[in-house]
Amino acid sequence: MRLDILTCLPELFDGPMNQSIVRRSMDKGLVEIEIHNIRDYSNHKQKSVDDYAFGGGAGMVLTIEPIDNCITALRKKRNYDEVIYLTPDGKTLNQGIANGLSLKQNMILLCGHYKGVDQRVRDHLVTREISIGDYVLSGGELAAMVLADALIRLVPGVLNDESSALTDSFQDNLLAPPVYSRPAEYKGWKVPDILLSGHEARIEAWRHDQSVELTKKKRPDLLDE
Repeated sequence: MRLDILTCLPELFDGPMNQSIVRRSMDKGLVEIEIHNIRDYSNHKQKSVDDYAFGGGAGMVLTIEPIDNCITALRKKRNYDEVIYLTPDGKTLNQGIANGLSLKQNMILLCGHYKGVDQRVRDHLVTREISIGDYVLSGGELAAMVLADALIRLVPGVLNDESSALTDSFQDNLLAPPVYSRPAEYKGWKVPDILLSGHEARIEAWRHDQSVELTKKKRPDLLDE
C-alpha cells in the first residue's frame, strides 16, 4: 500500500508517521508513506496556498491551483485508486470503510485546512470524502493520521498476529469482548474461570456472547445494522 498525503503543515506528521506499527510497516516494505507540502506546488512568489472566499465571510480557503498541481504530478507517476479528502462533512469512517480501503494499492489523502478547500477540488479531483467524527479540527492532518493508522494495521504482514485485527471492535458489527492478563487474581479481582479452562471452543463461545452483550449495552445501533 502507498499513501501520498497532501498538507500545508507537513511537520505535523514527523512523530506519528515514524513510530510504532506505522514505522514497522514501512521498515518491512509493506507500506509507503510520502508527505507532500502543497506549498511546493504553488506558483505564487510567496508560495501561498490560501485566499479569501468569494462572496466574503470569515476564514481563508485552500486554493485549487497548488492542490491540482500536486495531484497532477503524482498521477503522472502512478495510478491512484482513491483521492480522499478528509473533511467533517464526509462519510463517517467506520471499520467497514477501513476494511475496504485496506485492499487498495495507491491512495492520496488530502488534508483540508482553514475553512476547507475550493469546492472545485471536491467536484473534480476528489473521489471520496471521509470524516472521523461530527466535530471540527484545525485541519485534516490528524484525521489523515487516524485513517492511515486504521488502514495500515489491516495490511497483511503488518501485525505480528494477523488474526488480531479480525477480533477488533466493530468487525462483524460487534464490540470486542473483555480481555485479561496475568495475574489471574489481583486484590481479590479474578479472571473469569472459563478463560483459564483451556477449552478453546467454550472460550470462543464465551467471547462471542460477551461481544453481543457489550454491543447491546453500549452500541445497540450496531446490531440494527
